[in-house]
Formats: sequence, structure tokens, C-alpha cells
Amino acid sequence: MKKHWMTLGRESELDPQRAAILFIDVQNLTANRKAPGFAAMDTDEFEDKFGWFFGQLDSHVIANMQALQRGFRAAGSEVIYTTIESQTLDGRDRSLDYKISGFNVPKGSWEGKVLDEIAPSENEIVIPKTSSSVFISTNIDYVLRNLSVEQVVIAGFLTDQCIESAIRDACDLGYLVTQATDACATHTKSRHENSISAIAGYCRQRTTQSLIDELAKHPQRAA
Repeated sequence: MKKHWMTLGRESELDPQRAAILFIDVQNLTANRKAPGFAAMDTDEFEDKFGWFFGQLDSHVIANMQALQRGFRAAGSEVIYTTIESQTLDGRDRSLDYKISGFNVPKGSWEGKVLDEIAPSENEIVIPKTSSSVFISTNIDYVLRNLSVEQVVIAGFLTDQCIESAIRDACDLGYLVTQATDACATHTKSRHENSISAIAGYCRQRTTQSLIDELAKHPQRAA
């Protein structure tokens, strides 16, 4: 298997038995209009700061995430989620950066839940994190290796922050990483496009449909 990866490099197509999709920060805090950070804004301020972001979510990003979720489930591949959520109510376990940034998602809170649109099944893994990179503040590397995962597809928010951090760290840890470019989003078009361009040297970049087509080449595994 490793020889195969070395031969084809990061352009290797997905092997469902070795692949997982990781949804990053697709949660009420970041993408639900009812979250306190959004609900407190008047219409003009909300549209100015987050209009493009939510427009992308509504037009295609959430639908693409749902399609990827269905595709990975059908292939028998792992579907994993990470959300910003403290291990405590007061957030004393947060990273210094999160403390300076001034937000805390208390343990068990509504803000820390995965969006209903891509709700995890009862047998899928959800890993709370307290840093930008899920590979820094969680045991996800240990979990992925226990699951025999070697290829990680990454989708979620924000393209130029937690997505980029996860891609770089996953690559350094020895995973083959694919970014689902049309299943990621950040707050402005320029930020999103700049990030997609900047991170291209670290990972393979594919559209949702391309990844679904790759998975479909393999016989579906029993659930």
C-alpha cells in the first residue's frame, strides 16, 4: 500500500477502505444564523460581513457536504466531524489563541453541535477541539491510525483558517490529503480563493462530484 502511495503521490485516487472524510467546524457556532454572533447583528451589518459566506452555504456548500456524506457512507468509509468545543464549561482548557480571540464554546452547548443538515449518525465519530488545527488539540491522529485511514478528505470552515491548518498538519503527519474545494467556505470570496491557491501545494484539490465519482468506482461495502 505504501509503495502504491509513493508511486502515485498525492494524486492517488481514493481507496474507500483507507479513506475518511473530515468535516471541520460545520456547527451551529459557525454556520447557523441563530448563533449569538450572527443573531445580534442588524440586517445590513450581517449582509456586509457574512452575506457572501451564507450565500455560498445556501447555494452549494451545504448540499455538497451532504452529497459527500452520502457518498462516503455508501462506500463504507469513515465519516468524522470535529467541532470547536471546550472540555469545560468555562473554557479554561482552550488554546491561548482562542482565549485571546474571546470566544468559548462550552462543553455540551448548542453552539458546539454539528449542523442538523449533516448530523452524524450514532456510530460516527465527533471530536471536539480547542485549537485551530484539529491535529494539535485532539487525539485524531491516534484515531485515524486505529481506523487504518491513510487518505483524508477535508471539508468545512473556514477555508483560510482551520481548514488550512488541518491540511498542513495532516500532510506533515503522513496522510494523503484531498481538499473538497466546493465544500469549504470562508467569510469572503477573496479570502476563499486566495486560500485555495495558497494551499494547493500541500494537497490534492477536487470538486465534490469528482470525489463521488472516485468512490463510485469501487463496489459498495456492507454497512
